[in-house]
Formats: sequence, structure tokens, C-alpha cells
Amino acid sequence: MLILLPPSEGKKAIRRGRPLELTELSLPELTPTRQRVLDATVAAAGAPNALQLFGVAPGLAEDVAGNRALRTRPAARADRVFSGVLYAALGLADLDAAGKRRAARRLLISSALFGALRPADRIPDHRLAIGARLPGLGALTAVWRAALTEPLNTLAGNGLVVDCRSAGYAAMWRPPRADGWVQVTVPGATHHAKHTRGLVAGALCQRSAAPGSAAELADALTGEFRVDLTRATPTSPWQLAVTAR
Repeated sequence: MLILLPPSEGKKAIRRGRPLELTELSLPELTPTRQRVLDATVAAAGAPNALQLFGVAPGLAEDVAGNRALRTRPAARADRVFSGVLYAALGLADLDAAGKRRAARRLLISSALFGALRPADRIPDHRLAIGARLPGLGALTAVWRAALTEPLNTLAGNGLVVDCRSAGYAAMWRPPRADGWVQVTVPGATHHAKHTRGLVAGALCQRSAAPGSAAELADALTGEFRVDLTRATPTSPWQLAVTAR
């Protein structure tokens, strides 16, 4: 089972540690594309129209400027750097040892800068959303779709893919088996949706048995959540609407 997460807009500032080393990240097949995106991000951060390129408000100018030092800034585990609502609800630090091992195997984090990450991958604090358009690259979704398709298809295999990504990041990779692809949806506001998706991911890391089908997933979550499993067509991904009890 793969649990797909979006990155976190909120990040913890890392003050100490070794800098980023791309060759140490998981999915080494992505290294050439990671290097291209990293180079373009660093260059764009120093451009006069940097805020426009990164698609951010003036209040985030300092964050964008910080991208110029991505190669030298201290790095830390992704599950430490990402600190937003979803990751707070996920509660990786509170899992027992077995739960942390399951999280390491099951969680895959989408990233506009790195493509896909495991929780233990060491990354710096950075500011790059999937909607940014960097000179020389164009749409990041297209860049990453080309790079991610083969390695993630192999990684997913015949297992269940539980998709907690937001729409922009979901465009980076489409699981090859619609019958084994479950998109987790949450009625209501974005903040609430992020929180609930984090709870779902945490609950699945706590369980020793990995659901093998959409129906088994719905059954596994029923005790902790109200769930509604639907599918528009036999070739569509499953939709699992989840509400915290």
C-alpha cells in the first residue's frame, strides 16, 4: 500500500545540519530531474520578478529569497520539515516503533521541488508550489509527470494506492490501476480536509495489516471515521468520502 500525501506549505526552519545531498534521496532515478528543478528554483529566486514566477504575495518575499541558498541551507528529515495541518494530524512522532516503520514504507510525499519523497529524506526548508512556472522548465506538473510515471508505476505495483493529495499535486502522477486507486475526499473547508486526511494517513500507519482493496480500506477506517465509498465508472478511481467521528 502507498499513501500519497501533498507537501506542507508550513515548514519548520532548520537551523543546524548538513546541507542537501540529492544523491541520498530515495528514488534515485529522479536525481537528474531534481537537479534541473533545483537549479531553476535557485536561479528564479534571484530574478527581479521572483514573486511572480513563484506565484506568491509580497509577504513571502523572504521565503522566496531563501531559495537562493537551497544548496547550502541545513537539511532535515522531510517529516520534520513539513509542519502544516495535515502533518500535525498525522502525528508521525507519536507513532510507536512499528508504526514508524510502516510509515517509512507506506508514505510517499509529493513535492514540487523533489518530485516524491519518503519521510526520512533530508531536505531544506524551501518555498516552491506546484503552480510555479520557472524559466526553462514551464509547468512543473508536466516536468514531474514525465519523470515520475515509470518509477512510481513500478513502486505501486499491484498494491492499493490511497491518495490524499490535493488536485495540483495529483496531476503529477496518475496510478496505473484505477481499481487500486482510492482518492480520499473530505467535505468542507480546506483546513478541515487537510486535518482529516492527516488523521486517515496516521490511522493507516498504525494498522499492521495493509488493506488490499478499496472495500477493505473503507472497512478498516469505519471504526474511526464515517466513510462513503463510491465510483463513477469501472475505469474511474474510487472516491472515499471521509468525515472524522
